[in-house]
Amino acid sequence: MRTIQFEQIVSAVEGLCIQANTIIGDDVLKALQKARDTEESPIGQTILGHILENDAIAATEAVPVCQDTGMAVVFVTIGQEVYIEGGALGEAIHEGVRRGYEKGYLRKSIVKDPLERVNTGDNTPAVIHYDIVPGDKLHILVAPKGFGSENMSSLKMFKPADGVEAVKKFVVQTVENAGPNPCPPIIVGVGLGGTMEKAAILAKRAVVRHLGHHNEKPHLAALEKELLEKVNQLGIGPQGLGGRTTALAVNIESYPTHIAGLPCAVNINCHVARHAEIEL
Repeated sequence: MRTIQFEQIVSAVEGLCIQANTIIGDDVLKALQKARDTEESPIGQTILGHILENDAIAATEAVPVCQDTGMAVVFVTIGQEVYIEGGALGEAIHEGVRRGYEKGYLRKSIVKDPLERVNTGDNTPAVIHYDIVPGDKLHILVAPKGFGSENMSSLKMFKPADGVEAVKKFVVQTVENAGPNPCPPIIVGVGLGGTMEKAAILAKRAVVRHLGHHNEKPHLAALEKELLEKVNQLGIGPQGLGGRTTALAVNIESYPTHIAGLPCAVNINCHVARHAEIEL
């Protein structure tokens, strides 16, 4: 059994919240640079250049890349041999978010009730997904999710007979319906299988996958490539002003499902693609 202190987790999450909101990952930066160099639209090239300039300023001056610093979505992978001393794991994560958003001067965007709309004042609670695995490590991934892109996401419960063509049409249509709203170029996460809620979590996982890494299943890797081509043929382009770069990637994650079902969720992430992770 390995012991990890409550305050160690709080400190780690605090730092991840600030890092995710101010420093864009190298994989995303490389994808944006490639898009700028290959974009056919002059306006699109200019916009991509401004995005990269904005990312550089945010990292240098330690300020948020975007004013929407998101709802903190946290993926926790915890080994069965880990013991948290000094408090509950969930409370440590919430406290880390609370401190990170205060220390980093990040916008507090969370309301206590979806209908009454009173702000919690500290950007908590976070949305936490837990995965228990063998071992004695604790891996935490913080992915603050802005709602310009989140609001453009969608879910469809297909019948198995609808098949892959229906899935393709749904993914492309979701992006087309989103238009400029999620601040393209976007990352498209697709979750296939499981149940309704499992498909949505898979899609959320997919949007934070390292860009350039494809699904290990050949048929899904091929589908990712095909869908990216179809999405970029829509002509929405950077910030919705036209061009060939509507999306930087289409990432698909899958899970076994029921013989009567084919759940499909599409989660869209903006070009900021906030996420940071650590292993304790």
